[in-house]
Amino acid sequence: MNPDTLGALPPGGRGVIASLELPSQERAWVDALGLSPGRSVTVLRRGAFRGPLHVRVDSGAELAVDAELASHVRLAAGAP
Repeated sequence: MNPDTLGALPPGGRGVIASLELPSQERAWVDALGLSPGRSVTVLRRGAFRGPLHVRVDSGAELAVDAELASHVRLAAGAP
């Protein structure tokens, strides 16, 4: 079973970003960080108590992503 959002991925989980369900200004900011549709992302660590996710994008960039924001990053169905 594949989680449908970045926020649902467990540590070590990977997915391909399908869409960003965010207002346009936030979407542009997140896209500029490298979290954009078509990019692969891996969750490296997850903070306790719904803390931030430490993720790596296929470009090699590593980011801390707020759990709320991660819940708006949709993943492609059937992606690795």
